[in-house]
Amino acid sequence: MVRIGYTMMTEQAGPRELVDHVVGAERAGFDFSVISDHSFPWLESQGHAPYAWSVLGAAAQATSRIPLMTYVTCPTFRYHPAVVAQKAATMQILSGGRFRLGLGSGENLNEHIVGTGWPAAHVRLEMLEEAADIIRRLFAGECVSHHGAHFDVENARLWDLPDEPPAIGIAVSGSRSCEVAGRYADLVIATEPRAELLRRFDAHGGAGKPRAGQLPVCYDTDRDAAVARAHDQFRWALGGWKVNAELPGPAGFDQATAYTRPEDVADAVPCGNDVDAFVDAVRPYTEAGFTEVALVQIGGDQQEPFLDWAEAKLLPALRDL
Repeated sequence: MVRIGYTMMTEQAGPRELVDHVVGAERAGFDFSVISDHSFPWLESQGHAPYAWSVLGAAAQATSRIPLMTYVTCPTFRYHPAVVAQKAATMQILSGGRFRLGLGSGENLNEHIVGTGWPAAHVRLEMLEEAADIIRRLFAGECVSHHGAHFDVENARLWDLPDEPPAIGIAVSGSRSCEVAGRYADLVIATEPRAELLRRFDAHGGAGKPRAGQLPVCYDTDRDAAVARAHDQFRWALGGWKVNAELPGPAGFDQATAYTRPEDVADAVPCGNDVDAFVDAVRPYTEAGFTEVALVQIGGDQQEPFLDWAEAKLLPALRDL
């Protein structure tokens, strides 16, 4: 049975509201939760970008059951991998063992703020692999000194280690990222229901490990309102990650999606309150082999009605998948 998750979308709500939302998700019966880790929204209409790790700390204290995970943190530009390891270990302790560390190679949108430039994709993946190795060694309790192609670590150690280190997830979109994930990840993360990504992950050591996907949805009793909201705030998602990872700011996403129509978004995102349409949108993930799917309810001020509807109707229907 697929596990259904809830996404704290930091681009569309402030920090206090995000904590309220995950409390509601726990109450509604979601199996896990994830949080985006951004310094910018994709579009100005989304309007937010609080610090995900502060939100996670508050969420760990406000909830008691629901697992938490970054989806995803880039451990190579804004954050040094040794700092990410310390943050993740602390979160695992605060949450009582409910935290998983999702990692990815990042987006220019967020990482440009530190002014180090935006290298080619193969370099970003080299950096991710080196960072994942550093983090794993610190999770193991080692005193780490490392002088690699991209990172220096001098006599680093985690003084507060959880009994069990956080599981590490790595986001994939192609062959090279699947290789990195197979070598270093405890689970694989993707945003598209592509079975070939899971096969490549398995081929490099990922067989039998969890695989998590993510799906934007837009619940509303008025379908036209849902379509309009999805187009206003989530049309960026139709561009694909090869494009989205390169764009430097909301203005770029706005220009890149200037000709995306509401009906284009409605074709890709289930909108309205037809339970069967939402189930049909999740089904490609289960058929591809995903064991977890995190839903993104579009609209920061639309979480409470979505959570009520999900508890009453959507989650029971999805349990049958």
